[in-house]
Amino acid sequence: MNLLPYLLSILMIIAMAIAGVSDEEAAALLAFRAGLSNHSVGVLTSWNSSASICSWEGVACSNRRPTRVVALSLPFHGLAGTISPAIGNLSFLHTLNLSSNGFYGNIPPSISRLRRLRTLDMGNNSLSGMLPANLSFCARLTTLILHYNQFSGRIPTYIGDMLTQLMGLSLMSNNFAGPIPESLGNLSSLMAMSLKRNLLRGPIPASLGNLNSLQFINLEDNSLSGVIPLTVYNLSSLTTFAVGGNKLHGHIPVDIGERFPRMQVFSLGANQFSGTIPGSISNLTALTRLYLSQNRFTGFVPPTLGRLQFLTILFLHETEVEANDKEGWEFITSMANCSELELLLIGNNSFSGKLPSSIANLSTTLQSLYLGYNNITGSIPLDIGNLVGLSILEIEHTFMSGVIPDSIGRLVNLVQLGLDKNRLSGLIPPSLGNLTQLEWLLASNNNLEGPIPSSLGKLKNLDILDLSKNYNLNGSIPKEILGLNFLSSYLDLSHNSLSGPIPTEVGGLNNLNKIVLSGNQLSGQIPYSIGNCIVLEFLLLDRNSFEGSMPQSLKNIKGLRVLNLTINKLSGRIPDSIGSISGLEQLYLAQNHFTGTIPTVIQNLTLLSEMDLSFNDLQGEVPKGGVFRNITYLSIAGNGNLCGGIPQLHLDPCSADHKSNHKKKWPKSLIVALTTTGAILLFVSVIVIIQLTCKKITDRQKTQGPPVVTEGEYQKMFTGIGPTDDIFRDSLDLHKFAEDAHRERTLDIADSTMWLHVKSKDSITMSRIKDCLVSVFRLAISCSKQHPRDRIMVRDAAVEMHAIRDSYLMFSSDLEKAPLALICKSGNHS
Repeated sequence: MNLLPYLLSILMIIAMAIAGVSDEEAAALLAFRAGLSNHSVGVLTSWNSSASICSWEGVACSNRRPTRVVALSLPFHGLAGTISPAIGNLSFLHTLNLSSNGFYGNIPPSISRLRRLRTLDMGNNSLSGMLPANLSFCARLTTLILHYNQFSGRIPTYIGDMLTQLMGLSLMSNNFAGPIPESLGNLSSLMAMSLKRNLLRGPIPASLGNLNSLQFINLEDNSLSGVIPLTVYNLSSLTTFAVGGNKLHGHIPVDIGERFPRMQVFSLGANQFSGTIPGSISNLTALTRLYLSQNRFTGFVPPTLGRLQFLTILFLHETEVEANDKEGWEFITSMANCSELELLLIGNNSFSGKLPSSIANLSTTLQSLYLGYNNITGSIPLDIGNLVGLSILEIEHTFMSGVIPDSIGRLVNLVQLGLDKNRLSGLIPPSLGNLTQLEWLLASNNNLEGPIPSSLGKLKNLDILDLSKNYNLNGSIPKEILGLNFLSSYLDLSHNSLSGPIPTEVGGLNNLNKIVLSGNQLSGQIPYSIGNCIVLEFLLLDRNSFEGSMPQSLKNIKGLRVLNLTINKLSGRIPDSIGSISGLEQLYLAQNHFTGTIPTVIQNLTLLSEMDLSFNDLQGEVPKGGVFRNITYLSIAGNGNLCGGIPQLHLDPCSADHKSNHKKKWPKSLIVALTTTGAILLFVSVIVIIQLTCKKITDRQKTQGPPVVTEGEYQKMFTGIGPTDDIFRDSLDLHKFAEDAHRERTLDIADSTMWLHVKSKDSITMSRIKDCLVSVFRLAISCSKQHPRDRIMVRDAAVEMHAIRDSYLMFSSDLEKAPLALICKSGNHS
C-alpha cells in the first residue's frame, strides 16, 4: 500500500494547524481540491504545505485568533468537478464564490451548515438537480446567485419565508418550473431579482408589490400569464422592469409616467398587451430603453417621445400601431431630440403614408434603423446620408419608390443595407462603393435599371449581394464584383436583363455557397474556372443562352447540392464526371441540346432525389437505379430516342440498334402521336373553362361539367383570333402566325383581355406574363405542327404544362385574378 499521499496530507494538515487554521478547515479545503478533475487541480498550485493556508489562491482568513477561513472565492478559474460535501465544514465562511467554472452535479446538503454565509455565488456552472431544502438554514444570506445552471423543480418557498435578509436573488437561465412563490413578497430588503429564462408559469404574484426596496426585476422569457398586478405599478423605486417574452396581456396604465419616476429600462415585448401607448410614457424622462415590440398595441405613437432625451433603444416593431399622411408620424420628428438614440425598430406595423424627411434629422449616434414591412410610400429622404452612425438600415417590403439617394454613400459605417421588395427605380448609385464595411447588400424585387456599377467591387467585406428580380438591370456582370473573396453566403443577380458571358473571374469566389444567375440574357460558354468555386452548394444558371458543353471542372465542386442549367443552348454529352459530385441532390438540365446517352454513373449519386433531363436530344437506354427508380421526381420527356428504364416510364424496350451506339439517330421531332393535338387542347381548354366558370358562380354551387371546347376555340383563347379569321390567307395560318411571333412579339399577338384584371401593368408584371405566354405558345406550336409525328406526346405535354405552371407560380402573387394566372396555376387539377 502506497502511504505517501496519506502522509503528505497529514503533513499539510499539521502545517495548517501551526499556521492557526483548524484541522477541520484544512481537511475541508483538501477534500474540496480532491473533488476537482485532474486538469483543474493544476490551477491551484499555491495550495501546498510550503505556504500558509491564508495565502492560498482564493482563500481569505479572519484577522482574529484563532484564524478562520471566512471566504473561498475562485470565479473564472477553469475549475471542474463536483463540490465536496466537506465544504460544509468551513463553518465560518461569509463568502462562497465558485461562479463561472465547470462544476457539475448537485449542491451538497451540507451547505446548510454554513450559518454565517452572506454571499453564495455558484452562477454559470453546470450544476443540476433541485435546490437542497436545508439551504433555508443559511438565514443570513444577502446574495444568492445560481443563474446559468441546470437546476430544476420549483422555486422553493423557503427563499421567501426563511432567507428574509436577501438583497439580491438571481435564478435566471435554469429549468425552474411552476409558479412564482407568493412568499417572495416577504423579501422586504430585496433590491434586485432575476428569474428570467426559466419554465415558470401562472400569474405574477400580487405580493411582489410589497417589495418597496426593489429596483430591478426581470421575469422575461417564461410562460407567465394574466395581467400585471396593479400593486407592481406602485413600486416607485424601480429602475428596470422587464417581463418580455411571456403570455401577459392587458393595457399600460394611462398614468404610467407618474408611477415610475426612476425607470430606465421598461420591457413588455413579445406578449399580448393591447390598447394604445399612453402619452404619459413620455414622462419617464430617465428612460434609456423601451421595448414594446411584438404586442397588439394600436393607435398612434405618442408624438412627445422626444422628451425621452436619454433614450438609446426603442423597439416598437411587430405591433399594430399606425400612421398616415395626416397623423401619426409626429413622433419621428420629435425624436430628433433623443440625442443618444442608437436603435430604432418600427418595422412590421401599420404605418402608411409618406415617410417624413425629418427621419434624416435623427441623432448621428443612431446605429440601427428598421422600417421594413410597412405600407410606407414616398421616397427615401435625400438627406439619409446624415445618419453617419448607421450600421444597419432596413427598408424592405414597403411601397417606397423613387431613386436610391446618392447620399447613402456617406453611411461609411453601414454593415447591412436592406432595400429589397420595394418600388425603387433608377440607377444603382456608384456611391455605394464607398460603403467598405458593408456585409449585406439586398436590393432585389425593385424596378432598378441600368448597369451594375463596377464600384461595388470595392465592397471587400461583402458576404451577401442580392440584386435579383429588378428585370431592367442590364449590361454585363462586372468582373470587379467577382473578385469579392469575402462573398460566402450568396450572389443573386437572377431575373434581370444582364447579357454577355460570365467573366472568368468567377473562379475567385472560392468561399461562396450560392450563385444564382437565372433568368437573364447571359451567353457564351460556362467558364471552366467556375470549378474553382469549391465550396459552392447551389449553382443556378437556368433561363439564359449559355452554349457549348458542360465544363468538366464542375466535378471539383464536391459539395454541390443543386445544379440548374435548364433552358439554355448547351450541347454535347452530359459528362460522366458529374458522377463525381457525390453530394448532388437536384439536377436540372431540361430544354437544352444535350446528346448521347444518359451517364449511368448518375444512378450512383445516392443523395440525388430530383432530376429533369426533359426536352433534349438524349438517346439510348435509361438507367434503372438510384433516382431513375422514382418517377415522381424524374422527368425525361421530350427525348424521342430513349428506351428501357423502369416500366413506369412507358418507354420502348431497347433494341439491338439502341445498344450499338445508335447508328440510326431519329430526329427529336418524330416522337409524338397523332392524337396529341386534340388531347393537349382539351387538357388546357377544360382547365380554363372550369376555372373561369367557377369565378361566375357561388362557392356552394356545383358545376355541371365542363363544356366541349373545340380546337379553334382553344386557339382563340390565347390570340383572340380564330383559325378561319380573315387575316389567314394564302400560306399564312394560325400555326405560322404564332410561330413567327414567338418570343419576340408574343405580347403583340396575345389577346390582351387575358390580363385585363391585372391591377398593375408595370414592366415587371408584364415581363412575368410574357414569360408564361412564351412557354404556352411554344407548347401550342409544338402541338399544332402539320405532321402528326412531329407533335409532342400527351404525357410530355402534361409534364411541360406542369413546368410552366411551377415557373409562373413563383411570380403570380400579383395576378391572382387574371385568367392567365388561372391557366398557369391549374396543372394540379389536370
